[in-house]
Amino acid sequence: MRYLAIDYGTKHTGLAICDPAETIASPLAVADGSKELLKKITEVVESENIGAIVVGLPLNMDDTQGQQVKIVFRFAEQLKQVVHIPIHFQDERLSSFSAEEKLASADFSRKKKKKRLDAIAAAEILETFLEQKNAR
Repeated sequence: MRYLAIDYGTKHTGLAICDPAETIASPLAVADGSKELLKKITEVVESENIGAIVVGLPLNMDDTQGQQVKIVFRFAEQLKQVVHIPIHFQDERLSSFSAEEKLASADFSRKKKKKRLDAIAAAEILETFLEQKNAR
């Protein structure tokens, strides 16, 4: 099955997908946190034959849920209204840190790194989800 991972943010949202064998997670795009976001996600779900969605859950380091988790849950509720496939949540702690480490050695300007960061973080979230799923 192909999964779409979403690293939701109010300004930018990273998207990543995996191959049908569920072995490789790849950054797809960074979408602006606009009204068009749900439309963009719906288009990706249809065009890429996505079977389920994985949304990053920004838990605090002490496992508590802060204000951002509530925002992500509200977004997921809106998403459920436009896509009719399963939605899973995945702890996204340290995904942005890991994405920054991966981009550190890339020969991109700071602006280009920042633009790609959210999609790479979404790929990190998806990789973690797939690893845990396959370990079960």
